Amino acid sequence: MALLENSFGYRDVTPQERQSRIRAVFEGVAPRYDLMNDLMSFGIHRLWKRRLARDVAGVKRGVAVDLAGGTGDVARLLAREGERSVWVCDPSLAMMQAGRARDAAGERIGWIAGEAESLPLADASVDLVTISFGLRNATSPRDALREIRRVLKPGGRFVCLEFSRPHFWLKPFYDLYSFLVIPRLGAWVARQPAAYHYLIESIRRFPDQREFAALMRDAGFGDVRWRNLSFGIACLHFGTRATSSEVSA
Repeated sequence: MALLENSFGYRDVTPQERQSRIRAVFEGVAPRYDLMNDLMSFGIHRLWKRRLARDVAGVKRGVAVDLAGGTGDVARLLAREGERSVWVCDPSLAMMQAGRARDAAGERIGWIAGEAESLPLADASVDLVTISFGLRNATSPRDALREIRRVLKPGGRFVCLEFSRPHFWLKPFYDLYSFLVIPRLGAWVARQPAAYHYLIESIRRFPDQREFAALMRDAGFGDVRWRNLSFGIACLHFGTRATSSEVSA
C-alpha cells in the first residue's frame, strides 16, 4: 500500500503531487465519467453497484455515506430503499456538480465536499459507509480506512466495491482489453487518454483480495470478508466497526 500512496500510476510522486494529479484527473473526466463507465464495462458496473445496494438492504435506517460518491449513482440506489439519510462525500466539486445536475425532484441525497483521509463527519455518527472504485484514488488509502472506521457507529457497516484480481484464465484477456482498448475509449469519448492510463495502472497497483482484507483488519474492522464479482474483475469487501475487545481478540 505504501507504493500506492507514493505513486501516480506507475510513476513515483510525493503524496501532495499524487493528490493534485488525481484531482486533475477527475476534474477532466467529470462531464463524461458515467458514460465512460458504461462503455468500459459494457454496463456491468451498474450490476455490481446494484449488488452492493442489495447487500446493505438490511441497514434501512440511520445515516449512509457514499464516499468518493462522485456523480451519485450509488447514493441514488441507497436512497431508494428504507428510510436512510444518504450523503455523497467527494473531494471533486466537478464530479458532484455533474451528479446534482441529474438529480430528480425529491431525491433524499445530500452532498458534502471532503477528503477520505479527513472526513468532515463526527466520530461514531454514521451507520453505513460505502465506496465504489474510489479507495485506490485516495491520497492515503490506509488513512482513509482508519477514518471510515472512526466515523462509523459501533456495529456500523463498511462496504467497498473495487477492481481486484481476475481468475488466472481471464487475466490475459482482461489485461489486453485494459491496456489497449480503455485508453483509446478515453481518448475518443472523454478526450482524456492519460486519465484512463492512470486509472488502469492504479487498478494494477491496488492490493488483491487477501491483501486488502488484511489492511481492513489492520484498520480495526471486524467480520471482514469479500465476494468476487465477474470472476474477480471486481470485488465487494465487507467489514464492521469492531469493538476494542474484538480487535484485540
